Amino acid sequence: MTALPSTHDRTLVLIVEDEESYLDALHIGLTAEGFAVLAAPTLAQARETLKSASPDIILLDVMLPDGSGIDFCREVGASSNIPVIMVSARSSEVDVVLGLEIGAADYVTKPYRLRELISRMRAVLRRVNPRVDDEVIAFGDLRLDLGRRTLTRNKEEIVLSRKEFDLLALFANRLGNVVTREECIDALWWGLELSDTRSLDTHVKRLRQKMEAVPDEPSQLLTIRGVGFRLDP
Repeated sequence: MTALPSTHDRTLVLIVEDEESYLDALHIGLTAEGFAVLAAPTLAQARETLKSASPDIILLDVMLPDGSGIDFCREVGASSNIPVIMVSARSSEVDVVLGLEIGAADYVTKPYRLRELISRMRAVLRRVNPRVDDEVIAFGDLRLDLGRRTLTRNKEEIVLSRKEFDLLALFANRLGNVVTREECIDALWWGLELSDTRSLDTHVKRLRQKMEAVPDEPSQLLTIRGVGFRLDP
């Protein structure tokens, strides 16, 4: 199943996935959202596709019949700037961290909600291409407007500092997935020694005080011990 883009202004997605049920659902859902879709059920076909097409983003399964998506992600990163989102049933923290460390722009675990996947795709595309339209990310009863740089609950604004907003946006762009402490430091405190992360912990604590009903028992912004943080939908 392959659908070629009909116009050059549609975002082109390459789906590398061998499970037909996921492939069909993604093709229908992404097309309905205005994306153009190319599909490859094997790594060999994905490599052939990249010889003649330049997708804007790749959705890549980890386990494929002719090899590992991890190796293919490395190949893509070494030869292009195309962002890759790993999509896999392997959901352990080790798998997630490995996927991110080898260059994936994001890691989404199966089963997933299509709306969440599309939100993550647009967040990745926005980082790569700032001209992509801004969007509002909703989680719980909160709405984070990335264009206006506002956080609201029931239309009432919660005032955040610049660093608090940037940190929350980092978590929201990876909604439901772990963001490692290293990624937080690299994104917002470059040059800070990883052993001295008091500033990061302080900002996470302040965010919880502003957005959690019981800051000492958070239900949305969670600490994943020894790894980092996760913002739940």
